[in-house]
Amino acid sequence: MAALLIGYDLNRPGQNYTALIKEIKDLGSWCHPLESTWVVTTPKTVSQVRDLLRGYVDRNDELLVMNVTGTPWASYNLSSEVAAWLETNI
Repeated sequence: MAALLIGYDLNRPGQNYTALIKEIKDLGSWCHPLESTWVVTTPKTVSQVRDLLRGYVDRNDELLVMNVTGTPWASYNLSSEVAAWLETNI
């Protein structure tokens, strides 16, 4: 399974994040290290995840999905739980 980083900016005020967040969580094991950033492990490709999540964002929103499997990473001031998840899953 791949570790995918998902980042988004929902640009219209008052948007409902609930459905988008549920869809992200349903992809597999997940970590939410920053406000609009998630890392999930999933068998899906980056294109499949992008296409799936596009249904939950507007045309003026921004969405980024990247495969970060095996990629070196560093952090500052993340919780120990988040750091442990990243260490185990990336």
